[in-house]
Amino acid sequence: METIPSSFYPLVSLAFVLGMKHGMDADHLATIDGLTRANATAGRTGLARVCGLLFSLGHGCVVCIAAVATSVLFQQGAIPAWMNAVGAWVSAFFLLLLGGINLYAVFSTPSHEMVKMVGIKGRLLGNLKYAGHPLLIALVGALFALSFDTLSQAALFSATATQYGGVSHALLLACCFMSGMIVTDAANGLWISHLMRRADATARVASRIMGITVALLSLVVALLGLSRQFFPEVAAWQEGRELFIGIAIIVIIAACFLIARYAQQRVPVVT
Repeated sequence: METIPSSFYPLVSLAFVLGMKHGMDADHLATIDGLTRANATAGRTGLARVCGLLFSLGHGCVVCIAAVATSVLFQQGAIPAWMNAVGAWVSAFFLLLLGGINLYAVFSTPSHEMVKMVGIKGRLLGNLKYAGHPLLIALVGALFALSFDTLSQAALFSATATQYGGVSHALLLACCFMSGMIVTDAANGLWISHLMRRADATARVASRIMGITVALLSLVVALLGLSRQFFPEVAAWQEGRELFIGIAIIVIIAACFLIARYAQQRVPVVT
């Protein structure tokens, strides 16, 4: 049986944290928001609660397949260096765009309505964004993974894993990434489902807190990524601190979630 070297475990932790951070992507949250609302409105309450879980399972499966495929493909050679740079630019572009759009959504939504997260990829899905079947929801997540930034992330897992053995290690990293994404996306689906059942004033406040938090973090993460391209000293500082940065982002989101949760619970549900 193939053993895992001790130096590989920090990479496992990093992959899990990166998965959690990836699950907080505004495009993910917006699509899960829409799927959850559509199913809750249609009376499919049970399905609405697991939309985030199903979405992340479909998304994660494509990441795993891509990680294994690129590991086999590049086992005898290096993954092109340009993929990392192009992936960073593509990711930063969409994060900046999503951050700006969702900030606008927060401040333009009427005070009597809950804020709806705005996505880009979701608009290309047609009727699939209202999917009412578990397999179709997982398919939406899988389609989301067919993007350059996600596939370049899978390629990065493969490139890293070649130092430790190849395909099995690439798959392990991809599975850890998927597990982290499942945690955040499943929680988001449950959160939106809960807000839909409680459409009162405090729920509207809670949706604004989370909307602003996710939008601002999208902008911050994009700027961090761009700074690596322009400022070598910033890139040097971030080197080796990816796990710390990822955990910091997750802690900020969790803290804002708790604040939003507290704000939501201040007023009892009116029935």
